[in-house]
Amino acid sequence: MSGLNIGVLAIQGDVAENSFATKMALEENGIEGVVREIKSPEQIPELNGLIIPGGESTVIGQLSLVNGSLKQIKEKISSGMPVLGTCAGLILLSRKAKDRVVGEMDQPLLDLLDVKVERNAFGRQRDSFEAEISMEKIGIPKFKGIFIRAPSIVEIGKNVEIISKFNEKIVAVKQGNIVGTSFHPELTNDLSLHKYFVKLVNSKNA
Repeated sequence: MSGLNIGVLAIQGDVAENSFATKMALEENGIEGVVREIKSPEQIPELNGLIIPGGESTVIGQLSLVNGSLKQIKEKISSGMPVLGTCAGLILLSRKAKDRVVGEMDQPLLDLLDVKVERNAFGRQRDSFEAEISMEKIGIPKFKGIFIRAPSIVEIGKNVEIISKFNEKIVAVKQGNIVGTSFHPELTNDLSLHKYFVKLVNSKNA
């Protein structure tokens, strides 16, 4: 195989930051591959892994629905392609989402990650903060989590593994080939989560 093809869903959110972090992670892991910004459904079949970045999850959902990407992404993840969803990406992957203020959300969700997510669980934009967290279960003892209008995971299904908690709130989970975080790993200089994801993609394509 000529190397991995990892995509970053480029509808909105931290696309450039995720692309850069993934490229660096490939390089540091010594894994060959390319990172592409995914803007159309035609690009999805060739992917070995996908990152759904933070941004406004309702917008991401509606825009993807319009260009037909969501259905293809769902099929691809269901067939085992690794995916990393951060912040809004976590919400998009989830089974159910509600907002702390307005209650149940009627937004398109991929319904792949067996969790219920509460949007803006830590408050709105002004309540953004950084905190040191641990993801010991995936070999990352220390990580600086950057939380921006972050969601938290309020319910998990039986196949979902909790990777990290902050103040008793669940902020990172893994279910098979799906990894979801409340925080923005692409906004730190720490590549360890992207390196973990790249290795996950590599192991599925070995």
